[in-house]
Amino acid sequence: MRRLGYKPHALIEALHTVQETFGYIDEDALKYLSRALRIPLSQVYGVATFYHYFSMKPQGKHTCVVCMGTACYIKGTGQILNNLENAYSIKAGETTPDGGLSLLTARCLGACGIAPAVVLDGVVIGHADPAHFNARVEEKLKQ
Repeated sequence: MRRLGYKPHALIEALHTVQETFGYIDEDALKYLSRALRIPLSQVYGVATFYHYFSMKPQGKHTCVVCMGTACYIKGTGQILNNLENAYSIKAGETTPDGGLSLLTARCLGACGIAPAVVLDGVVIGHADPAHFNARVEEKLKQ
């Protein structure tokens, strides 16, 4: 914020910095950004919740983002999501009790050509196989 002169247009970069530093954006951070950038808290909250990249609660050690766009859904991400929810007893947007896995969804990853697409720990996996994707997640959790 200092580099950008505490200007309102620094909001998204400031949110990225908070996310990268703490792993999520909490209420105190939202309030601080609101005061420091002289932006209404409602606007800061609106931006933070609009973009799928930002998380308002701590994430697990590993994250899995399942694309729910039309092409991906038709090609099997609905089944991938159901399989993961059943295997780990969590719903989309939740983290396992041990903090090992956060399961998220995205409206569209923009990777329709490699549908079904899933992001596992920041790596886009195209042509994900619904029948075998849980094994891939399980392998990742053992690392």
